[in-house]
Amino acid sequence: MPGRAEGGNPRSRLLQDEFPLTHTPPKILISACLLGQPVRYDGKGKPLSHPAIERWRKEGRLVTICPEMAGGMPVPRPPAEIEKGASGLDVLEGRARVLEVTGGDVTAQFIAGAERALAFARANGCTYALLIDGSPSCGSVAIYDGSFSGVKHAGNGVTAALLEKAGIAVFSPADIDRLDALTH
Repeated sequence: MPGRAEGGNPRSRLLQDEFPLTHTPPKILISACLLGQPVRYDGKGKPLSHPAIERWRKEGRLVTICPEMAGGMPVPRPPAEIEKGASGLDVLEGRARVLEVTGGDVTAQFIAGAERALAFARANGCTYALLIDGSPSCGSVAIYDGSFSGVKHAGNGVTAALLEKAGIAVFSPADIDRLDALTH
């Protein structure tokens, strides 16, 4: 019979032809500095070169943000670290502050930037984030310990902590291959 799929309902087949099911690849929130944008505290970018980045860019899947700038911080700006070896979650829960090397308290800006990053990620349908590691905002594996001596410890930054708390999977540049495998 014409118009009838083998063993299938002709109405279902027509609907599939008119409204094909499509797979929308997940969007990825990415640190602006990883795309080479000069937004870091020192006024530089830190571009990540990987084939997945270019493919995601061509597919329109990257959603770019610098949480520190979103929180109102200038470029350049003094280096900042989370005090006393604490983590981003500690900052969000009021147990620690983010301090500049000059002694300035920039906790409010870091929290505001994290909240804006989360709102931006949600508004754009991001289910994953690829964030620069080491940053008091974006670090997801290790961050500086607050002594401004170059010592890192395991932990995450304020934005990474808030995104994870909201169910957005956060990856560091070292984990880009794992992220790529998950997002195909």
